[in-house]
Amino acid sequence: MATAAIETTETVDTGNPLDRARAALARLTNQQKVLLMVSIAAVIALLVAAGTLLRQSEFRVLFSNIGERDGGAIIASLEQMNIPFKFNDSGSAILVPDSRVHDVRLRLAAQGLPRGGAVGFELMESQKFGISQFAEQVNYQRGLEGELARTIQSIAAVQAARVHLAIPKPSVFMREELRPSASVLVNLYPGRSLDSAQIAGIQNLVAASVPQLASASVTLLDQSGALLSQMKSKLLEAGLDPTQVKYVHEVEGSVIKRIEDILAPIVGVGNSRVQIAADIDFSQSEQTAETHRPNTTPPEISIRSQQTSETASTSPSAQGIPGALSNQPPVPATAPLTQPPVPGAGGRATAAPPLPGQINAAGVQAPIASVGQPLNTSKNSTINYEIDKTIRHVKQSVGTIKRLSAAVVVNQRREIAKDGKSITKALPDAELKQISDLVKEAMGFNKDRGDTISVANAPFAVIEKDEALPPWRDPEAVSLVKDLLKYGAIAGIIAYLLLGVVRPLLKTMFERPAVAESAVGGQIDVVAGDEEEAEAHEHVPTGAELLEKSIAEARALAQQDPQIVANIIKEWMGVNGS
Repeated sequence: MATAAIETTETVDTGNPLDRARAALARLTNQQKVLLMVSIAAVIALLVAAGTLLRQSEFRVLFSNIGERDGGAIIASLEQMNIPFKFNDSGSAILVPDSRVHDVRLRLAAQGLPRGGAVGFELMESQKFGISQFAEQVNYQRGLEGELARTIQSIAAVQAARVHLAIPKPSVFMREELRPSASVLVNLYPGRSLDSAQIAGIQNLVAASVPQLASASVTLLDQSGALLSQMKSKLLEAGLDPTQVKYVHEVEGSVIKRIEDILAPIVGVGNSRVQIAADIDFSQSEQTAETHRPNTTPPEISIRSQQTSETASTSPSAQGIPGALSNQPPVPATAPLTQPPVPGAGGRATAAPPLPGQINAAGVQAPIASVGQPLNTSKNSTINYEIDKTIRHVKQSVGTIKRLSAAVVVNQRREIAKDGKSITKALPDAELKQISDLVKEAMGFNKDRGDTISVANAPFAVIEKDEALPPWRDPEAVSLVKDLLKYGAIAGIIAYLLLGVVRPLLKTMFERPAVAESAVGGQIDVVAGDEEEAEAHEHVPTGAELLEKSIAEARALAQQDPQIVANIIKEWMGVNGS
C-alpha cells in the first residue's frame, strides 16, 4: 500500500515589522480595511470624549441678569483672557469654570465690569474742552445718580436700582428758593423685601449725598410700584417697632431654651414641648413726688429757729377803789415767779427763781420797793420746727416683663410589656409636680406678677415619616442614572467595537494558515489541523483520502476567506515564474 507523506509547513515572517504589517493588511479586503480604520478612530474618539467628560470641571455662575452692554463687555474680556465660558439654558447668566470664578470676578472688577447699566463719575473723565456749564452740570448729575444706584445695588435684597435727582437752580431770592428732591426705584430679588430700617437707610443715604436734601423728600418705590417710603411712615405712626417684636421673641426663646434644657435629662430629648407667652411693657414713664411728713414725735422734734420777747412796764395812774387800801403797796408774793416753760425747749436751762424781796420780769431782777405800781409784763415766743420733705424721681425701665404664661406638654413614658410590645404609661403626680416646680424656677415664676403655668402629660402622636420619593422622581438619582447611562453607553460602544469588529479583523490579519503538500497532483496548500490531532488517528489515510480531504478543506477555506486563497495562488504563480 502506498503511503503519502504529509508535510505541514508554516510560513514564518522574518522581515521587519513594517513588512509584517503590510502582509497582515494584505489579508483584509478593502471593506474590512475601511471598517478597521473607522472602528479604531471611533474607539479613540470615544476614549477622548470620555476622558474629557470625566475631567471637565463644573461651571458656576459668574454674573446673572446683566444688561446687554455689560454682557458684551464681559464676554470680550473673557475672550481676551482665554477663559472658557458658556451660557445657561435661559441665556440670562454667564458661566465659567468653578475654579476660576473668584479670580475672574476680581479681574473684571479691576476693569470696572459690570457697570450695572449706569454710568458713574467716570463720565467726568471724558469731558471735552469748551463744554458749557449746563452740560457739565448735567453730566455731574448723571454721574451722581449712577454712583448712588451702584451703592444701592450693593444691598443684598436689591437686584437693580435707578436714582433720579431733581436739583433746582440756586436763586438769590429766598421766596423762590426750591429744595431738591429724589426718587429711587429698586428692583428686588424674587422673594426678598426691604424692612423699615433698610428703607430709612436708603433714604438717608440719598439725602446725605445731595446738599440740602431732606430724607423726607426721598421717594422710594419697588418694581411693582408700591410706595415703600409711605409704608415706613405708616408703620411708625402705628407704633409698630420691629425691634420690639424681635425683643419679645428673644425673651420667649431664652425662657423656652432654659426650660427645655432642664427637662431634657429627665424626660429625654424630644419628649417635651414648651411654649411661652411674654407680656412686655415698652411704655416709658417718669414720676416726680414731693412728700411732707408731720414732725410731731417729741424725741424726733427738730427746731429750725426760736424767737422770744418779754416786756415789763409800770403805770403811774391810780387803779382800784379810791381809798386807803388802794394806795397801799401790794403784799409781797409768797410763791416765786418763774418763766413758763417753752414747748420743745428740750434740755435748755430754765430761768433762775427771783430772790426774796425782788421781782424777776423780762429777765431783770429788781427790788420790789423800787418797782412802780402797777407793773405790766408781756411775753412773745416764736418757734419754727423742721418739716420732713422727700423728693423722688422715678423713671421706669423699658421692656420690663409684665407677665409670663408657660405651657408645657410632657410625653408619657414608654415601657415594654410582658408580651414585648411597647406601651405608654402616664407619669405619676409626684413627678409631674417636680417637673412643674423645675419649670417655675427656670422661668422665674412670680405669683405677684400674675405668671401662670400649665403642665400636661399626654402621649405624643407618632409622626409617620414621609415616604421616600421613587427613584425616578429623585433629582439626585435621576442625575446619577443619566451619568451611568452616558458612561455605560460609551463603554458599551467601545467594547462592541473592540470585541465585535477590531478583534476579529486583527485575528484575521495575524492568522497563520497551514499549507499541506501532497505528492500526488502537485503541491497544494491547505489549512492543516493540529498535528496532535493528526497523530491521534490510528488509521493511516490513503493518498485518495488525503486528496479529497485537502480539496474539501481548500473549498471551505476559499468560501470562508477568499483573500487567503488568492494570496496562495499569487504565490504559486510567483514560484512557477521563477
